Amino acid sequence: MNKPLDFYYWPTPNGWKISILLEELDIPYTTHMLHIGKGEQFTPEFLAISPNNRMPAIVDHDVKEEPVSVFESGAIMWYLAEKTGKFISKNPIKRKETFEWLFWQTGNQGPMAGQHSHFHNYAPDTEKGSYAAKRYAGEYTRCLGILERRLEGRDYIVDDYSIADIICWPWVLIGKAMGLSIDEFPNLVAWRARVKDRPAVQRGVSLGKEKRSSRPHTDAERKILFGQK
Repeated sequence: MNKPLDFYYWPTPNGWKISILLEELDIPYTTHMLHIGKGEQFTPEFLAISPNNRMPAIVDHDVKEEPVSVFESGAIMWYLAEKTGKFISKNPIKRKETFEWLFWQTGNQGPMAGQHSHFHNYAPDTEKGSYAAKRYAGEYTRCLGILERRLEGRDYIVDDYSIADIICWPWVLIGKAMGLSIDEFPNLVAWRARVKDRPAVQRGVSLGKEKRSSRPHTDAERKILFGQK
């Protein structure tokens, strides 16, 4: 790729999926930081790229016709892997397995982890031990168990390091920050460390880390993040 692609990003686990892949691919990109606590994801310009007003999203200018925009992390990974021919197997069965795990992450691990994170980190104290909080914590842990079984006898999810690993890894990385240990899953612990040792992964997670704040969200930020109808 010769022309830099536009990368719309905020340093969260979902953003890291794509920042890691871009670093692994070693292709040029321009980062556009979207401060989600300020509502920058709701501008008309960004909605034209990402109708669901969520990051990450990309715009690929390295094409013959009009620039191509892609939203949703799984779709972005699929697009970039197909375009570059990297981090996805040419073997039809392994390709099929890679897509299975891509869809599993976006339909299971990601949503369950995100909802658990909400109740653990952002919900009012009265909701911390609620049925919903326990439900999502249990579902997130169930997903950890699924990965644990898959990684039995394997270094990576589809044998070779691929977009399946990249998309699943960020929501395992922050397990402890969400109050849940992964120590009972030894295959997962080893895989987490194996992926974390990759220089491109470290660069991807470090992108924009100075923008992350450890302070609690203000009421205005909470309304923007969690009050949309």
